[in-house]
Amino acid sequence: MMAAQVITPIGVGDVVSKAGQAKKDGYRLVQIGCTKIGDDFEIIYVYDKDFTLLSYRITVKEDVVIPSISSEYFGAFVYENEIHDLYGLHVSGINIDFKGTFYKTAIKHPFNVTITKEGDSCQNK
Repeated sequence: MMAAQVITPIGVGDVVSKAGQAKKDGYRLVQIGCTKIGDDFEIIYVYDKDFTLLSYRITVKEDVVIPSISSEYFGAFVYENEIHDLYGLHVSGINIDFKGTFYKTAIKHPFNVTITKEGDSCQNK
């Protein structure tokens, strides 16, 4: 029988310290995923050690600055640039910051838009 997956809510200020502790404890970064829910953004950091997942969730508004964990997990810069380019969220201190040029998209911040049926217009929110 598999154990239930637990996602622990944390504050934005705890993101780097939790990443540092995960690294110290031997976890590898699996992914950082972002989802827009209403006016909020949910970002989940997932780590793995010996097939055991450790997951932390932050919920932020669009204007909140998220600290980079790329000082702890170098490769996190890929996820963090993606979150910036696709959702329009600001991540500070990324070790390799593409400054909005990681993805070339027809619509700026395409996962942070509202699509209306009338004329299929898009609006950045």
